[in-house]
Formats: sequence, structure tokens, C-alpha cells
Amino acid sequence: MTSEIAFFGEPEAGSPRPFSLATRAGGLVFVSGQSAPHDPAKGIVRGGTPAEQVRQALTHVAGILADAGSSLDRVVQVTMLISDPADYAACNAEYVKHFPLGLPARHTARFGVPTEAKVAFSCIALAGEDRAS
Repeated sequence: MTSEIAFFGEPEAGSPRPFSLATRAGGLVFVSGQSAPHDPAKGIVRGGTPAEQVRQALTHVAGILADAGSSLDRVVQVTMLISDPADYAACNAEYVKHFPLGLPARHTARFGVPTEAKVAFSCIALAGEDRAS
């Protein structure tokens, strides 16, 4: 039996980003690691504080989930990547505001990709209707 896989935000040919923003398969949506958007040429500037970056990154993740047929209310597992462990408390204080219906399972790791982002998130969510609906 073959399972259908849908890809969202696939990279352009030759892109330095060799992954899709999300995939949907087996009733789940898998979102690749996302930091707060940053594109100064388009007037999009990543927040300066950990809390601002958490807010912007999770808003970005929520948009990707919506495109893939899900929402933050349907997230069952999150990976939070932080560049500085000193930001952990500030990140958590903002993070919990985005999951008022219950906190998904989560693990946190330190990351060191070539970016100035303070935090990034990946997640797994149920596809379909909002849990709150």
C-alpha cells in the first residue's frame, strides 16, 4: 500500500535550501525547522529579542501549517532549537502563549547553523480540522 505524500514550499532548483517547508502524509504534517523570517531587502527584519523571534517564528510556522491543512492547535510534537541556552527562559515565556489549548510534547536542543537566529522550531501536527472547532 502506497501512502500519498504532499509537499509544501518546495525549493527552487539550485536553492541552497534542499528541503520542503512541510510535508503531509499519513494524516500528519511535518514542518521543517523555521526561524523568524529575515529578508531586509523586502523590509522583513527578524526580531531582536528571543521573545520577538519566538513570536515571529511560530507565526511563520502557523502559516506553513495552514497551507498544509493544519494549525498550531493540532501540533503534537515540537522541537525548539536555541542558539544560546541563556535565552531558554525568555523563549519559554513566549512559547507557552502560542499553545493555549495544551502544550505539545517538546524537546529542546542547541543549534549552530550559519544564521543569526536565536530560536527555530520544527513540528509534527495532525492534518485536518482545528482541535478547537
